[in-house]
Amino acid sequence: MEWQMWFTLGSVVFMFVLLAKTSVGPEWICLGTLVTLLTAGIITPAEAVAGASNKGMLTVAILFIVAGAIQETGAIQMLTPFLSPKIKKTAAAQFRMMLPVSVLSAFLNNTPVVAIFIPAVTAWARKIKIPVSKLMIPLSYAAILGGTCTVIGTSTNLVVSGIVEKETGMKIGFFEIAKVGAPSAIVLLVVIIFLGRWLLPDRSSAIEQMGNPKEYTTEMIVDPKGVLAVKTIQQAGLTEENGINLIQIFRNGKVIPVIDYSITLKGDDRLVFGGEKGMVSELHRTKGLTPVLDRLFEIVTPRADRCFVEAVVSKSNRLIGRSIVGGHFRQIYDAVLVALSRGGNQIKGSLGSIVLQEGDTLLLETHPLFYLRNKDSNEFFLISQLEESAAPRYSMAIFAMIVLAGMVVSASLLGTGMFRAAAVAAAVLMITRCITVSQAYRSVDMQVLLVIIAAFGVGRAMEKTGAAGFIAQQMVGLGGGNPYFVLAMLYLTTSILTEMVTNNAAALILWPIAMSMAGQMDVSFVPFAFSIMMGASASFATPIGYQCNMMVYGPGGYRFSDFLKIGVPMNIIMWLVASTLIPRVWPF
Repeated sequence: MEWQMWFTLGSVVFMFVLLAKTSVGPEWICLGTLVTLLTAGIITPAEAVAGASNKGMLTVAILFIVAGAIQETGAIQMLTPFLSPKIKKTAAAQFRMMLPVSVLSAFLNNTPVVAIFIPAVTAWARKIKIPVSKLMIPLSYAAILGGTCTVIGTSTNLVVSGIVEKETGMKIGFFEIAKVGAPSAIVLLVVIIFLGRWLLPDRSSAIEQMGNPKEYTTEMIVDPKGVLAVKTIQQAGLTEENGINLIQIFRNGKVIPVIDYSITLKGDDRLVFGGEKGMVSELHRTKGLTPVLDRLFEIVTPRADRCFVEAVVSKSNRLIGRSIVGGHFRQIYDAVLVALSRGGNQIKGSLGSIVLQEGDTLLLETHPLFYLRNKDSNEFFLISQLEESAAPRYSMAIFAMIVLAGMVVSASLLGTGMFRAAAVAAAVLMITRCITVSQAYRSVDMQVLLVIIAAFGVGRAMEKTGAAGFIAQQMVGLGGGNPYFVLAMLYLTTSILTEMVTNNAAALILWPIAMSMAGQMDVSFVPFAFSIMMGASASFATPIGYQCNMMVYGPGGYRFSDFLKIGVPMNIIMWLVASTLIPRVWPF
């Protein structure tokens, strides 16, 4: 199968390059690679879809619903009072925040945990007068480290444990990985506290760096006798295509959001424009518009019908790679972009021509319903919390936590099995209305599931064609046949790939390589399995390596280099600790 092996290797390398260098969704890249291998006849249709029936993958899907119920009932918010306003020292604040976050992330998907804590930590940082940049990276790292302590802590742990059980018959216990994960987490959390004062930047959030939202709005009045009084917005040329960002119209005490350019202007309409002062200065030279001397209407004034929302663009946003105008941002989201920050810097120029990227922090002017519509969405991570938003059902929070505890006890002590325990927990939470069917559907991250399914098929092709064995042979040779060196190389390879692509894809494609390594050296595969689980679950060096890092990127006002500065030492320490402990806990 010589050509098949090289074709598979070429396809996988090309897949990794696309994952690292393009903004195309990882699920589409992985699925495209899978279809290519299927079309070439390298894998069968049954092998291509085998990942969809993997117990680990199905457990991941069910646990999304369990985590969604915990979030909907407000159980996570109940722990935010743990953030004491009396703390004044940065190290104490970091410890106080990281402790509950790491514990929660051991039992829940860390994405909702971080999403809930971001606005709480942002407000807390203002109260205790500590730069938010000193807290956001520790928030993300605590969630990541907590996930390394249980088999359900990350989707990667679940998927790898599922494939281990299927291929070897070995069941990985609920807290088995904690034998290495817990001491590693303790060491890394201590490192964050002691080195954070030097390695974490002293910077405000992206939105705070933008300044007062008032600075990005200008008001003009339509002259009743002017040429614009009977024209539509399109006819008047007040559109984003012309570099003008008309946000809303204030007419007879009511706010009219500018979502449709067919709206007809009327005399005495107050038009609110967004953008830098220099960008809207030409409005003063526009016939039919009169500058407002007394700003009777302030866009930043709290209102029942319009408000400001801070949001971070997630990797699942449908408009990534498209401009604000070309993607019809206003029409899709019923929101107007007022300002944008990327990589710790405010983006200047015409907002309409800006091409959205993952991690962009947006200042949006919209309806309060935007928060309700998008708080469970995979397209945005919402930073701001609105007073008008619906309060969680705290009355069910305790019950939801009891169900979660029952699931953990059942899976870890009673031998029920993680899949069955999670399925029962999800069913109970839905029957008791802790989470509705629609909320359960929205809580499932299909992108993660599709990547897992596709990566299973690609991994099977690596194994079937001998590509995995070939790579394993080269790595064993580089390691001199010493299992300790080879294990350290496997962890390092997994960690580096995870920083560039998705953790699940890295783990599943390296799995057959790890099995081949163990077979060629005639040693136990167990330490290699845990090396992949740890390496793929601990990503610190880049904001793109792990979703939690990207979530805090904008809210913390970080630049890419900020993650490298503290993340690379964290990765190295984690590599040394894990590579030392794993073969001692699970001998070769």
